Amino acid sequence: MASNSTKSFLADAGYGEQELDANSALMELDKGLRSGKLGEQCEAVVRFPRLFQKYPFPILINSAFLKLADVFRVGNNFLRLCVLKVTQQSEKHLEKILNVDEFVKRIFSVIHSNDPVARAITLRMLGSLASIIPERKNAHHSIRQSLDSHDNVEVEAAVFAAANFSAQSKDFAVGICNKISEMIQGLATPVDLKLKLIPILQHMHHDAILASSARQLLQQLVTSYPSTKMVIVSLHTFTLLAASSLVDTPKQIQLLLQYLKTDPRKAVKRLAIQDLKLLANKTPHTWTRENIQALCECALQTPYDSLKLGMLSVLSTLSGTIAVKHYFSIASGNVGSSPRSSDLVKLAQECCYHNNRGIAAHGVRVLTNITVSCQEKDLLALEQDAVFGLEALLILCSQDDSPGAQATLKIALNCMVKLAKGRPHLSQSVVETLLTQLHSAQDAARILMCHCLAAIAMQLPVLGDGMLGDLVELYKVIGRSATDKQQELLVSLATVIFVASQKALSPEVKAVIKQQLESVSNGWTVYRIARQASRMGNHDMAKELYQSLLTQVASEHFYFWLNSLKEFSHAEQCLTGLQKENYSSALSCIAESLKFYHKGIASLTAASTPLNPLSFQCEFVKLRIDLLQAFSQLICTCNSLKTSPPPAIATTIAMTLGNDLQRCGRISNQACLNFIFSAMKQSMEEFRSLASRYGDLYQASFDADSATLRNVELQQQSCLLISHAIEALILDPESASFQEYGSTGTAHADSEYERRMMSVYNHVLEEVESLNRKYTPVSYMHTACLCNAIIALLKVPLSFQRYFFQKLQSTSIKLALSPSPRNPAEPIAVQNNQQLALKVEGVVQHGSKPGLFRKIQSVCLNVSSTLQSKSGQDYKIPIDNMTNEMEQRVEPHNDYFSTQFLLNFAILGTHNITVESSVKDANGIVWKTGPRTTIFVKSLEDPYSQQIRLQQQQAQQPLQQQQQRNAYTRF
Repeated sequence: MASNSTKSFLADAGYGEQELDANSALMELDKGLRSGKLGEQCEAVVRFPRLFQKYPFPILINSAFLKLADVFRVGNNFLRLCVLKVTQQSEKHLEKILNVDEFVKRIFSVIHSNDPVARAITLRMLGSLASIIPERKNAHHSIRQSLDSHDNVEVEAAVFAAANFSAQSKDFAVGICNKISEMIQGLATPVDLKLKLIPILQHMHHDAILASSARQLLQQLVTSYPSTKMVIVSLHTFTLLAASSLVDTPKQIQLLLQYLKTDPRKAVKRLAIQDLKLLANKTPHTWTRENIQALCECALQTPYDSLKLGMLSVLSTLSGTIAVKHYFSIASGNVGSSPRSSDLVKLAQECCYHNNRGIAAHGVRVLTNITVSCQEKDLLALEQDAVFGLEALLILCSQDDSPGAQATLKIALNCMVKLAKGRPHLSQSVVETLLTQLHSAQDAARILMCHCLAAIAMQLPVLGDGMLGDLVELYKVIGRSATDKQQELLVSLATVIFVASQKALSPEVKAVIKQQLESVSNGWTVYRIARQASRMGNHDMAKELYQSLLTQVASEHFYFWLNSLKEFSHAEQCLTGLQKENYSSALSCIAESLKFYHKGIASLTAASTPLNPLSFQCEFVKLRIDLLQAFSQLICTCNSLKTSPPPAIATTIAMTLGNDLQRCGRISNQACLNFIFSAMKQSMEEFRSLASRYGDLYQASFDADSATLRNVELQQQSCLLISHAIEALILDPESASFQEYGSTGTAHADSEYERRMMSVYNHVLEEVESLNRKYTPVSYMHTACLCNAIIALLKVPLSFQRYFFQKLQSTSIKLALSPSPRNPAEPIAVQNNQQLALKVEGVVQHGSKPGLFRKIQSVCLNVSSTLQSKSGQDYKIPIDNMTNEMEQRVEPHNDYFSTQFLLNFAILGTHNITVESSVKDANGIVWKTGPRTTIFVKSLEDPYSQQIRLQQQQAQQPLQQQQQRNAYTRF
């Protein structure tokens, strides 16, 4: 249990090795490089990539590469080969080399060696460095010269370098194009070398003229050299060039279709299909109706299953894009073909029941995509074909647990989910088919089918009740073996049951699940089921499961983590007893919930470690506690309005003070009334503050999945809703606006929790708007509306989403500032008449799945300085010179970025400089990821000003003494 638990919330939590000093690590490797033993030298060289990964800043990387360049210059060929491999592995760090000239100089000296192998390794080294030296003319010249070498190893290395430089340098590509052309067309050039030279032409896309000349050469090669290898290499290079230059893509599609149709060689046909798939993925909008029709005709005519499978994979890719709409669109002046009578549909219908699983899967996918994307009404026959094809494929693959069958089954199940979403009236038959097949399927297939059922039930919750009975019956008879598949199946089935039940689980269902879990010795399975229960809002079930796991963990951190989850589930379970218009009971339920939440936050704090601080979890729970306290306070404030003096007194007070709030007729005196009024205003401000804090938590959760972020957003909207209700009903009913809240229900809900919350929002807004129009404030109905809104929000069970338990994406930024003091507490000395050039470097560090949910597009660096303590006299200084507040955006390249700030410290004293980073993703959203780094600067008076000031003081002293003597003389 202890080892498995680390997979969840401890995975990718941080970079936990005890870091040694970077200089010490480099010195250790330098000792190995200076060793007289070849083995130790090689070992030191191959350890450099790990060093670069651990200390990815330019100062160390520059020094390390210079040392490697020395080894390359004086070592033997084996050491040079090791350095070459290290350079190729560390490609993303090459641009951090500061002394590029010196580095290249040491490498380039080997090009003049008499050893062709040494020259070949040097050429490959130069090719690997093409990204940082694209315009080095001496490197260009050496590559051109080596292409004419008589040594095959050197020529192959020159070809490698030429390809790399052509991709980076337009000048080199223009200069080498004719040379490559001559060598390819030359009779003296061996065929093997020609096959290696042709791929260089794929990089001739820097301008239209160059791309056109390369395309003409490739066209000549295809016709002049009809051998299979030459045609395959030329066509593939042709495709890559067209995909890069974009303008020739339609011509390339036609050329590939021509070879697919006319060339009898299967190898050429396979290559054409492969390249068509590449173009279908990259540029589907360039495919015309004629192109798709030609591909369909080829697929219908070919007798070979392997070729038909490849063509169908291209068509299935196109069917999910805009190309299928082009295919079925009606051309102007012509009568368009109906989807039912087209060759594409005929091909798909023919392949749906093919004995080859792959062909059947692609046929079903094409039918599904056509059914979903075509908006015509008379598609009943097509819909039935899609459903029947999916059923046949499901029955075929669910009985086979081979990897191929499972891959095909995934395609079929994805199509089922897509069909149920796009055509909801077909979902019932899809679900019935899945439930029927679940009983007889293999365990591996059952797991996938459960995922499919859960996805359909999340989209269409009305189907949940219908499938619940079958699922519970299946859970009773499922095997109890401890195999991984059985454990996974238990989790998957339990998840579907939680989704299907939608609200609280019945005692019978809970008894069935617990009875099955009692015989399972794997605590990790129980934990995963409990986690799913927390995500679906079944907190009573989750509490019991967490309780059963407390004694099964070996680490106290895991114990406190599970204990905190148990307390949170217990706290949320307390809120299930809330009843509408029973406000005293609501206060007691919230108080009971807060008691368990405070116990849970104490355990959660104890579960955190320096490597895994659980910052999101702690902040989320603290916000929940504060929200519950704010709800409780608001209910108490509403209850305070229930004292009932005679209405005439309230009317007199209202006329005297001119305050509408006092006309409620239920306030005994002015002091109480003012207290209630201020309490309401304070509650409104508190809810707005909570909404702002939820917004900050959202912005700090860059690595969270979309469901977790939506959950945080819903909590924020709850706070804004109550704040708006207080303002509209009590504080300022006349100026309250409902337009900005009117579109709350239009958004598509992806989960049952979101669906129920949106329903509550809409209902509360309607009630508030109705009261606002019909009745003047403040009556029992106004306070009851607020209390009922709180109860309605709390009756929706809170969902603890994935990011609370599991971190699938991990992204962090590491900053380095220069100049930086040796001791962090020591300030950097700067003269007050000079500006400090602060260089900020940063490295973006990723976990095991970089960019899973979102990627960093740019990094925003904010630098600010504050004066901590003054020294010396106060001088009149312009206000602009007293503070520094700057911001810059930089785009990281290969996860590295660097920029500089000029800071002014005119005031003498100690200044505190804070550098804070945030990131901007591809959608333009700014995320406050941090980190926040601080250094101290001490502003000193420059020597010249100090000398002038001392001279002025010395000159003023005799004058002051003379004035004092004159005063004494007069006296």
